[in-house]
Amino acid sequence: MASAMQGRRASGVIVALLAALWLALACGMALAQAPAEPDYAAWGRFADRAETSVDTGRIGDGQLLQLRAQAVDWRNRLAEAQGINAPRIATVKDQIAALGPAPAEGATESDEVAARRSALNTQLAELQAPSLRAVEGFSRAASLVAAIDEVQRTRQASALTQITPSPLLPGSWAAAATDGMAVARGLVGDFRGRLDAVDGQPPRERLIRSAAYLVLALALLIFARPWIDALPRRLADRLSDHSRDALTFVVSLGQIVIPVTGVYLAVLAVDATGLVGEWGRPILAALPVAALIGFAGRWLSWCFFPLRTDPPICFARPQLEQGRFYATLLAVATAIHHVAGRAILPLGGRYVSEPQAGATIPLRVSDAAAGVWHLPIILLGALALFRLGVVLRGATRVAGQTGRDAKTYRPRVVATVGTIARVVAAIAPLLALAGYVNLANALLWPVALSVALVALVILLQEFIADLYAMAKRDTAGSRDALAPVLIGFALVLASIPVFALIWGARPSELADWWTALRQGVQLGGVRLSPGAILTFVVVFGFGYYLTRVVQGAVRNSILPRTRLDAGAQNAAVSGLGYVGIFLAALLAITSAGIDLSSLAIVAGALSVGIGFGLQNIVSNFVSGIILLVERPVSVGDWIQVGQAQGYVKRISVRSTQIQTFDRTQVIVPNSDLISQHVTNWTRGSTQGRVIVKVGVAYGTDTRRVAEILRDIAEDQPTVLINPAPTVAFVGFSPDSMDFEIRAILSDINGGIGVQTEMRHQIIERFAAEGIQIPFATRDVRIMNAGQMALVPAAAGAAGTGAAGTPGTAQDGAGGTDGGTGTGGPRPPNRPAIPAEAEDPRITRAASSGLEDAAGSQDSGDDGDGDGETR
Repeated sequence: MASAMQGRRASGVIVALLAALWLALACGMALAQAPAEPDYAAWGRFADRAETSVDTGRIGDGQLLQLRAQAVDWRNRLAEAQGINAPRIATVKDQIAALGPAPAEGATESDEVAARRSALNTQLAELQAPSLRAVEGFSRAASLVAAIDEVQRTRQASALTQITPSPLLPGSWAAAATDGMAVARGLVGDFRGRLDAVDGQPPRERLIRSAAYLVLALALLIFARPWIDALPRRLADRLSDHSRDALTFVVSLGQIVIPVTGVYLAVLAVDATGLVGEWGRPILAALPVAALIGFAGRWLSWCFFPLRTDPPICFARPQLEQGRFYATLLAVATAIHHVAGRAILPLGGRYVSEPQAGATIPLRVSDAAAGVWHLPIILLGALALFRLGVVLRGATRVAGQTGRDAKTYRPRVVATVGTIARVVAAIAPLLALAGYVNLANALLWPVALSVALVALVILLQEFIADLYAMAKRDTAGSRDALAPVLIGFALVLASIPVFALIWGARPSELADWWTALRQGVQLGGVRLSPGAILTFVVVFGFGYYLTRVVQGAVRNSILPRTRLDAGAQNAAVSGLGYVGIFLAALLAITSAGIDLSSLAIVAGALSVGIGFGLQNIVSNFVSGIILLVERPVSVGDWIQVGQAQGYVKRISVRSTQIQTFDRTQVIVPNSDLISQHVTNWTRGSTQGRVIVKVGVAYGTDTRRVAEILRDIAEDQPTVLINPAPTVAFVGFSPDSMDFEIRAILSDINGGIGVQTEMRHQIIERFAAEGIQIPFATRDVRIMNAGQMALVPAAAGAAGTGAAGTPGTAQDGAGGTDGGTGTGGPRPPNRPAIPAEAEDPRITRAASSGLEDAAGSQDSGDDGDGDGETR
């Protein structure tokens, strides 16, 4: 009951949240202003100029991005303009439909109707003209954006697959040395120039500001960072079990925030001195992000491969230590690559043909030199990624050995990511050595970031489960509950755009994808969009919830006050549920804007499938409806269907649940209850007849027996007086005269108890009256029992194994098990067989009731029950 109440409460909360989201979207759309008609002349001039620039290809990447942004803005404005005059257009269409269908060719209609139809059609054409122009402009704008995207993709692919001089060539090493010296001279010269520029000027304010930043940075990096690293461990020893993991996770985020803040303050301290110019400022600008990459990677490795707490994947301690080390090393390599590729070196794996001013150093490093300087960074990152992939690849094996998460997706996903990481780590250095440095960087570092994102999603799912456990104050089933699983799935969906950004997608492209998703996809005559799906889910969920509420109110408040029996009440509640769910589905479909007429083809195909493969399901469904309407069987009835007998517990759409007297549940298809013979012991009434049989010995006063039996039946409290119980003298058997008590009970459910009580009283009354109940007896005569006892002794004296071999029956032998010996009666002087020497098989035969087998002294049987004659 408690779980059911919690389920209803959870479903109510979910429906309320969805309704709130739907209302927010509806209010947003309602508050949106009516679209204004765009300037089509300005749009035409822009479109002509943009199409010319794209076709000729004489445009830089920066100008191409600006052109795309303007095209997207025009596209959005034209999309909004498609709804101009939409309410008035709908009204005019309704007016035209009210006039009826247009006359067929050669037919006529009244002049008044024809004039009205012509005027409405003219008005409709005038109202639709702006929207039609907007549709045409939107199509042109979408084509322009697609053309710009194609140009950008072509240029990006060409840049990534560009081949440069191999880093192994001596010329590349010479170029690397030359450019390296140039960069060093530039940094030193820039510093000296800035230092000379401040001579003679009091840099007091700058020094004070720089000193303040530096003191704060050193305090965070030297004192605060060790303290925050040890804080989660100290808190874990003091917190309770249900809140420890969640709170330590939150506190551990300080391991990222504090050191990154310290690095940022240190950068500000250096920049405040004024001694950094155009050579050093790009490097300083890249340092905070590099620090974020490094410390975030370190935190991620510590959380995913913990040594003191339970890890998300139960690796052994050596694997945990290796995973932590190589993950941290990979984060350091990624941070170094970020600084080098962002501020100093080209060919960093990103497509930037026109870098922004001040983003890189003034010197354009040659491709040959860039390949040489990129090579050690690539080798370091590839080594760390490969070794990390080896650790991750064993996740499925570890899950199979430990049994934890063996049936979940996590070990398989982690193992797959580890395999991909190993392959990319092996390929990237080879590509760099072959001269494809840009492609090597474009593969290696996105894979590293993807591995980090997968680990982050898993950690966030663990954090959600820990929060749920802290809220429920129960750590046992929190990870298997529905709410954490749904939120974890939402996290996976939310990570998809992040993966796209890692692999080179631009925010503008993500915005276009979201716009396309909001517009939906066309499937036949139905357009599915997130708004339509959300509307369907909210309306149907609310309708379903309301149906259950009405069902509960009717079942608990209304039906108990009526004269309907339990079966009729259950049928009424079930029918109300079917009608409510059908209406909720119909209302949800229409609210989502789905045209039911467009589903005619789907309905036709579904009918064919029903005719072939789903006929049993439909048959059971229809049978369930018949059971609810006709009610030949109701909940609580005692029925028998085939070999199944018990009480009806539930009648659902497809099947009926019967609880047998053994307390087992039997599921019977509804069609069996309609098409087969069904015995209903309690249909319409709980009255039923019981029969108790008894036999008495010959010579007994039969009328006295009938009187005693009648008194016993009438003394039972549940036996009806009208009709009165009867005692029938039903016949003669070889051993007894047979009587039957036939009585009608007010409640047949207690029939077994009444029969048992009658039999007890029959024994007591017959004993008091001296009436005997005959029973059959059988005499078993063993003709060679003495010889059977001598056989084991003789065999033991001979020292052979013949005693263990079954003997063969001789003439006249009648032993029960075919023992050896000669036939004939036992000699009179032979001693009796002691009890301990008796054949145990005879004892078992007697105790098991085989003494009642066929055969007696008066028959031709030999008495051993095997049907042989003497």
